[in-house]
Amino acid sequence: MNPQQLIDLLTTSLLETLLMVGVSGCIAVIAGIPIGVALVVTSRGAMLQHLGINRVLAIIVNATRSVPFIILMVAIIPFTRWIAHTSIGTTAAIVPLSLAAIPFMARIAENAMREVDPGLITAARAMGASPLQIIAKVLLPEALPGLVAGTIVTLVSLVGYSAMAGAIGGGGLGDMGIRYGYQRFLPDVMLAVVVVLIALVQIVQSIGDWIVRRMSHR
Repeated sequence: MNPQQLIDLLTTSLLETLLMVGVSGCIAVIAGIPIGVALVVTSRGAMLQHLGINRVLAIIVNATRSVPFIILMVAIIPFTRWIAHTSIGTTAAIVPLSLAAIPFMARIAENAMREVDPGLITAARAMGASPLQIIAKVLLPEALPGLVAGTIVTLVSLVGYSAMAGAIGGGGLGDMGIRYGYQRFLPDVMLAVVVVLIALVQIVQSIGDWIVRRMSHR
């Protein structure tokens, strides 16, 4: 493989990886944070205590997180085919990536919100704020730096998951590394994929750290 072919292939694969990570990351944030909120506000002694709902959510989150990603991808192939009308390719890979990232983000969001000073919530309740107002104006804003940091951790994890998705034809850098670097015995391609993945993770983490530092200074 000549250098130009390698560059073209790397560019296409990188764009596919960014698409998978970006879309599944957005889905994880949109769905995971509300689940994290529900876990916090329905826990024992919380403002909307409901242990039944809390336990069901916790079981679902823990069960999903306990399944290795490669097994999850294979196990939900029928569901993936129903959603994406295919079980291979970049679009199909977004389905298991999202399902794996949602409970991960939910637990991170829960932990971030549990670190909010309980005194702020107590003060808001004493002033007559409703549970929805407390969530929107106290809990989420105060936990925002932790939520952003958790989102970055989720995105970094998704980069690794997306590489594993290449094992079943998910596209992206993982698919490129397996198809060309492993199956066709091209070590230079495998090395290039590893370097790009490392660079991608470093860029995402660095941007996330900068954003968190800016928010924490406020």
